[in-house]
Amino acid sequence: MDTNFYSRRIQVSGTALSVCLGIGLSIAAFALDWEAERLTSLASSLVLPLLLCAAACASLGYWAIPLLQALKTGQVIRADGPQAHLKKAGTPTMGGIFFVPTAVAIAILWSGFSPTVAPADMTLLLAVSLLTLSYGAIGWIDDWQVIRRKSNKGISAKMKLALQVGFGAIFCYWLSLQPNFEGLTSITIPLGVSIPLGILFLPLAGFVLVAESNATTLTDGVDGLMGGTGAIAFLGLGAVVAPSSPALATFCACMSGGCLGFLVHNRNPAQVFMGDTGSLPLGAALAAVGITTNHLFALFVLSGLFFVETLSVILQVGYYKATKNADGVGKRLFRMAPLHHHLELSGWTERQVVGMFYLVVAVLACTSIAWF
Repeated sequence: MDTNFYSRRIQVSGTALSVCLGIGLSIAAFALDWEAERLTSLASSLVLPLLLCAAACASLGYWAIPLLQALKTGQVIRADGPQAHLKKAGTPTMGGIFFVPTAVAIAILWSGFSPTVAPADMTLLLAVSLLTLSYGAIGWIDDWQVIRRKSNKGISAKMKLALQVGFGAIFCYWLSLQPNFEGLTSITIPLGVSIPLGILFLPLAGFVLVAESNATTLTDGVDGLMGGTGAIAFLGLGAVVAPSSPALATFCACMSGGCLGFLVHNRNPAQVFMGDTGSLPLGAALAAVGITTNHLFALFVLSGLFFVETLSVILQVGYYKATKNADGVGKRLFRMAPLHHHLELSGWTERQVVGMFYLVVAVLACTSIAWF
């Protein structure tokens, strides 16, 4: 890949990127509502909850960030990471604590006051919301341990995985008790083809929850990256699930708006990081919506960038272990993993990485909407 080609051509500020993204997503949400003739329907509109959550989370950030600073929640930066990141040490983290619950609460209230939302749809929304907040709690525990120990290591990987698997298992068990569970045990792919999974659906659903939440956490390594890509992915998934689940479409629109509102403070140079408190629940929320609406394949397409980020880490570790010499030192496939750090060390600026990744996720979102 000729990284210098992009370095010479992509020069844009973090503010400009976030403004363009916000305008673009607002126009896209309006167009999707117009096409589906739901502009006047509060129950199924995408643009209205998106804008409300964006405004609410952006406003709340002006109160929450000084509070996080007062609580001394400064981020600890990896010494072996890109050297340009060392200047970010001390930037408040745990930003997910204000925008994720806000988006979830607005989604519940928005759908709860709508007389056209079916009780079953509202039940799914409440379950997805509870799971999202549960993964947020895992992320908060991890972030708090990082801050308390003044190290970039939080709770142990085994404990973190155990909590993710545990909450995922509870959610999957609850889902298996629902009357429409049989209709969810298949994967719908383009052209209307359905692949039945039967009992294999439950372990797959649990795996998707854990994998997606970890993938979004790995992607959250550059100012504005996870906030912006998350906003795009949630809006795309909301458009896909809107015909079958207006409440979950509203949830996706609210999460998209929440990410946009957070981006006001997280754009380069960031005033706050979302931390695992934000990145873990974003992945869990995406996965839970895909699982409960029979749209796992659409989720896979939308999450293509997050998958590549995860794959780069797996390949890096595997290649290093496979090429170890007698001294126990191996070779690196990438300059650093995940992929966004490799691009940084190859000469890309953070804003160039973010701009390109926004474009990639936007293309994936458009593809998913077109197929489903």
